[in-house]
Amino acid sequence: MLRIRAASVHPVTAPPIEDGAVLVDDAGRITALGPDAAVPAPANAERVAFPEAAIVPGLVNCHTHLELSHLAGKNPARDFPGWIRTIRALKDGTTPEEFSRSAEQGVRDCWAAGVTCVADTGSTGAPLAALARLGGRGIYYQEVFGPDPATCAASLAELTASVERLRPLASDHVRLGISPHAPYTVSEPLYRATAELARRERLPVAVHLAESREETALVRDGAGPFADALRARGISIAAHGCSPVQYLLRLGVLQRATGWLYIHCVQVDEQDVAILRDSGGAVAACPRSNRAHGHGTAPLALFRRAGLRVGFGTDSVVSTGDVDLWSEADAAGLEGAEALRMLTLDGARAMGLESTIGSLEVGKDADLAVFSSAALYRPLPPSAALLTVVAGRVVHG
Repeated sequence: MLRIRAASVHPVTAPPIEDGAVLVDDAGRITALGPDAAVPAPANAERVAFPEAAIVPGLVNCHTHLELSHLAGKNPARDFPGWIRTIRALKDGTTPEEFSRSAEQGVRDCWAAGVTCVADTGSTGAPLAALARLGGRGIYYQEVFGPDPATCAASLAELTASVERLRPLASDHVRLGISPHAPYTVSEPLYRATAELARRERLPVAVHLAESREETALVRDGAGPFADALRARGISIAAHGCSPVQYLLRLGVLQRATGWLYIHCVQVDEQDVAILRDSGGAVAACPRSNRAHGHGTAPLALFRRAGLRVGFGTDSVVSTGDVDLWSEADAAGLEGAEALRMLTLDGARAMGLESTIGSLEVGKDADLAVFSSAALYRPLPPSAALLTVVAGRVVHG
């Protein structure tokens, strides 16, 4: 058993508890929390105390690329399409062993930042293997690419083989999903095929959507740098006269998209937001990444008014330099209790995990972090956790 005492406990679902404590059983679940004097102290419990710190739910990072941790600071490209091409070249020059080490470092970096759950997308499977090996929590989405309709069958076969290869690594704590990457890398038939695979196999789905002006120009006008690059490869491009969100609705994939995670969603209007909400999906907003690439700002207030579930993600460290979620909240103009809720319970809801994690409540899994009280609400990045616990097991500190 583990008993943690601190200057305060922030359950998120209730007012903060001063001089509080949390008791965790051997199954990794919270069995008691409240004022220190009211929480049992069994003789066999490991006791740790942080007299000038606060216990909070573990932070939830709704979008990462942990297999790219080794590429931080290695992509100087300024324009977004050029940045994408450089990432592809850098990945082509990376060995499987390097991806494995990079993913493991990414998991540990998340724990050091108080992040106990991630929604990660990648093409190598290394993050899923690292999470399973280290005892982490999250959802790993295996990416699929294929902008040429003629290669749909081959892309789907590769994805299906990857899912079967990775499935044995999945568990109660680490789920496996799929990710048709983005409108500029996935053809219409491949979108439909991956949506059908997800429905048939009951796999969660994540998709980069409405991220950039270049993506909107491709879908709406059949123009711009993405369109030019695809035509140069002999791929026919059509102007659809609609937004990327409306495009996926027309394809029929959003009509049965319950459980989808929509990443970025910067270039959206009220109609788009209503479509996303009605699909039953959620948004992973990435304020710092969007700012770094000049994409603009996702309409967080509009998401909330519409009742759309939304959490924050740090995207890859190639874009943001670290996995510090507090900096995402700061970039979005959030602080205090509002920021804490967005980084914990709201993130868990975006990932469909709110019944298990996201708040400190008796019966929930003991995913929690301890931060210094002075740094809790306005921490200076990077914000290091003093202690990080996943399912009752200390993983950092």
